[in-house]
Amino acid sequence: MMTETELHDTFMNYAGVTEEYPFGEDVRVYKVLGKMFALFPHNEDLSISLKCDPVRAVMLRDTYEAVTAGYHLNKKHWNTIKIDGEVPDDEILDLIEHSYQLVLKGLKKADREKLQQM
Repeated sequence: MMTETELHDTFMNYAGVTEEYPFGEDVRVYKVLGKMFALFPHNEDLSISLKCDPVRAVMLRDTYEAVTAGYHLNKKHWNTIKIDGEVPDDEILDLIEHSYQLVLKGLKKADREKLQQM
């Protein structure tokens, strides 16, 4: 089961990522060039919220009890994942990558090229 530090380090290893607190000190928000791809609240129950393809989002919710519609987010495009061991670490890492890539696709071509330089 991934730790808080491992999750944070994973987010920060992506090119162009910043950690911000736009919703207050209780929620870390990870952005790539100003676009949000992950939320990571400070609370007892370790969880993360990630952007997700709508079809895949529903499939994940049907597969894992630990995956629910995004908390306080667009439920069509975001999932909240409780880090409790039910969802395997490699799947969590894949979902983080998926979220990052979805945000990259939405960036302007010039911004994507800028990231490749980083």
